[in-house]
Amino acid sequence: MADENADPRTLHEKQPEKQRGPVVLRGERSIEPTTTDQRLLDSRGPADWVHTDPWRVLRIQAEFVEGFGQLAELGSAVAVFGSARTKPDEPAFAQAEEVGRKLVEAGFAVVTGGGPGAMEAANRGASQAGGISVGLGIELPFESGLNDWVDVGINFRYFFVRKTMFVKYSQGYIVLPGGVGTLDELFEALTLAQTRKVTQFPIVLLGTAYWRGLLDWMRDTQLAEGKISQADLDMMVLTDDVDEAVALMVAAREQEEDPAR
Repeated sequence: MADENADPRTLHEKQPEKQRGPVVLRGERSIEPTTTDQRLLDSRGPADWVHTDPWRVLRIQAEFVEGFGQLAELGSAVAVFGSARTKPDEPAFAQAEEVGRKLVEAGFAVVTGGGPGAMEAANRGASQAGGISVGLGIELPFESGLNDWVDVGINFRYFFVRKTMFVKYSQGYIVLPGGVGTLDELFEALTLAQTRKVTQFPIVLLGTAYWRGLLDWMRDTQLAEGKISQADLDMMVLTDDVDEAVALMVAAREQEEDPAR
């Protein structure tokens, strides 16, 4: 029978202890039939460990390392977003191709999600203009990989790693008509700019007929009810003019290179 007057810390110190990397396990938790390196080297062991969260952390880290390593020397770049469902005979397809071409002519690399539709069009315009055409793909059950006009491609498992690459290595976003994924990228950028996580980050919505309703709702509902400020709306420029969109990116690059401008 335990001594009621005994120091509880003394009793605890008598419990079995196991060191697992930086983690200390005591009591029943310390009893493990194998060691970490044994589980790594023993090919006869179970393979379910590759699906655990600690292993996923290493995969995530590897994706960051791969992305940073591949894109670190990319230079000036602009991300172009738009629907994967945009058809080649739609005006938005030709417009995306023009965006890719004119960005290259202005000295930018073009970064897209690497998929079909508007992304493929922007990559095509960039590649045919002799520029750097980048595709940051994502593992999805219903898309067939990077389009044929991507010159530098990286496929990611995790959306948040891919988004980090877009923001870190792009000097601005040009957003063509798109669906949920396009809205996700747009509002991610708006959130980061609003919270000052990124600065001097121009966002251009290309297609007044398509985007006007969204901006009207944000102004008439969100702004009217005090949920956003006018400065939040001012972060976006709405236009149909590709030249204006590219000029805004050039101005942002010049401002970044010479803040005194």
